[in-house]
Amino acid sequence: MNKPSSLFRRLMLGFSAVIALVALAGFTYVAVEAKITQRARTASENAAHTREVLLHLAEIGDDRARMQRAAAMLEAVRREMFRELDYHSRVRLRVWQHGALVYNSLPDLPDLLPEAGSAEAGKANAWVNAVERDATSGLVVERSHEVDDEWMLSFSGVSFLLSSTIFSLPLLLLPAWLIVGIGLQPLRSIAEQIESRAVSDLTALPDSQYRELSPLVDAINRLMMRLSQRIEREHEFLTDAAHELKTPLAAIQINAHLLLSRSVADNPARSAEAGQGLRDGVARATHMVHQLLAFERARAEPSAEPLPLTELSAFVRSRLALAVPLAMQRGIEIEFQAEGECRMAVHVESMAALLDNLISNAVKYSPEHGRIVVGLAVAGEGCQLTISDQGPGIAQALQQKVFERFYRVPGQEQSGSGLGLAIAERAAERNQGSIALSSDGNGLTVTVEFRGQVPHFYTSS
Repeated sequence: MNKPSSLFRRLMLGFSAVIALVALAGFTYVAVEAKITQRARTASENAAHTREVLLHLAEIGDDRARMQRAAAMLEAVRREMFRELDYHSRVRLRVWQHGALVYNSLPDLPDLLPEAGSAEAGKANAWVNAVERDATSGLVVERSHEVDDEWMLSFSGVSFLLSSTIFSLPLLLLPAWLIVGIGLQPLRSIAEQIESRAVSDLTALPDSQYRELSPLVDAINRLMMRLSQRIEREHEFLTDAAHELKTPLAAIQINAHLLLSRSVADNPARSAEAGQGLRDGVARATHMVHQLLAFERARAEPSAEPLPLTELSAFVRSRLALAVPLAMQRGIEIEFQAEGECRMAVHVESMAALLDNLISNAVKYSPEHGRIVVGLAVAGEGCQLTISDQGPGIAQALQQKVFERFYRVPGQEQSGSGLGLAIAERAAERNQGSIALSSDGNGLTVTVEFRGQVPHFYTSS
């Protein structure tokens, strides 16, 4: 099992990387600045020394031997001045009088030396050149000075420039360690609050005073709210199931007891009546269980997985086909009118529950030899499904109340659980739709509007 990553270690590594980058940038800046300064200083000193040599040699006159000795002596004095500084840069001094070369301190060097800033200087040491002339004596003094700016790349140069960063790194990381540790304390405090809670405590966490932690606290509170709602729904489901199953289970128990009693067993008529009551109780309990499960599935939270694209008119036809046997028993005619083929992303299971409950209600409450019309049409940017029957309808004052769980219109003779329209409403919401009822006293029309997605219609030829 992989060990979890450490946020503290990640932050400390980030601080260390920033310090290293700053040190590298500082080293680069100091090195470049020192190189530029070294070249400028070398050029200035070289020009001054060249002028000094010219002044000394101009006083000698035409004695070339004295000129050579004087030039050599001046260069020896210069080397002695910088001997203790371990100054290894080379200097070439050349002197001409009336066009003739009088002195050359480094005859092994070529005539042309790579100047600082030239392309040749990138391959060898750079040189700065200074020339002074005296028209009276005919002297020309040229002094070429090698720029000693590569010392920074040596071990001693790098250690000198980075020594301050290396020695100060522990002093920088120690405050960073303390700051990161203190900064993560509010996060640990939230973890401790959650850990110390009871299993059943899903109340919201207190708001964080830190702006960066507010999104985390809000996300945890939203999760707790969803969990609380889910637990409440499950509790309601168990309560409703227990309450609604009491009646059919009681009927099953009574009729089973009657069938086992000796008085009923000897009476065929009463035995048949008790048997039918037992079957009706089992059927009602079975239907109630199916409706409760359908209701719970219809109101379940949507999944993050994409919904399949479904051809709605063919789907409606398949659900109507399942209702045909029940409709034929009562001589009810079912007519389906579709404008075209409508393809929409739907949750198949809840859509099936929606259609099955609406169609079965229409068949159940329609009179014998009645007529049911199911329509599918375009409605703006969505589809509109309508189911019209010729039943007793629902009074306008009760058209919202019938969507409540287990509510049944007073005076109904048909058996039922009071869950059909509640299931249909939640199934419509699951598929981004809304459901509405309308009744003109001669039947009921259920209209389902699917919105929030653009359907694809194909006109049938």
